[in-house]
Amino acid sequence: MNLEIERKFLVEGDFKPFVAGENRIVQGYLCSTPGRSVRIRISGGRGILTIKGMSNESGMSRFEWERELSLSDAEALMKLCEPGMIEKTRFLVPAGRHIFEIDVFHGENAGLTLAEIELSEETELFEKPPWLGQEVTGRIEYYNSSLMRNPFSRW
Repeated sequence: MNLEIERKFLVEGDFKPFVAGENRIVQGYLCSTPGRSVRIRISGGRGILTIKGMSNESGMSRFEWERELSLSDAEALMKLCEPGMIEKTRFLVPAGRHIFEIDVFHGENAGLTLAEIELSEETELFEKPPWLGQEVTGRIEYYNSSLMRNPFSRW
C-alpha cells in the first residue's frame, strides 16, 4: 500500500535563507469529496495525477497514489476539474535529515504559507527549525482540496 505520512505546520518566520530549490505549482481537483481526492498537478513542465484517501485518526497518514502524466494530458484534464485552482510556489528547505516543503500560496489563498514534512512513521523525530509555527496536521481547512473550495482569503 502507498502510505503518505505527513505533518503540516504554519510558517512563522523567514525560511528563505535556507531554500535549496523551488518550483511553481498549479493544481486542480477532479474529485474533492470527503474521504478521497483526485488531483491534477502541473509543475516543472510535467503533469502528475494523484489519488488520496481519507486520513487516519491522527490526520498524519493516508493512502496516496501518484503517476506522472504528459503535460498535454495534464492540461486537458485540468479543463475537467472542479471550480477553483490552487496556485503556489513550493520551496524545498533541508532541516536535519529531512526536507520541508514550504508552500507559499497565491491567488485567493495569498497570505497563507504552510510547511509539510514527510516521515517514514508517525512517531519519527525531526528537527524543528525556528521558522516552524503552529502544527495544523489533520485540520481539514488546511488541505489543498479544502482551500480550493474555501480559500484562505474568505476566512
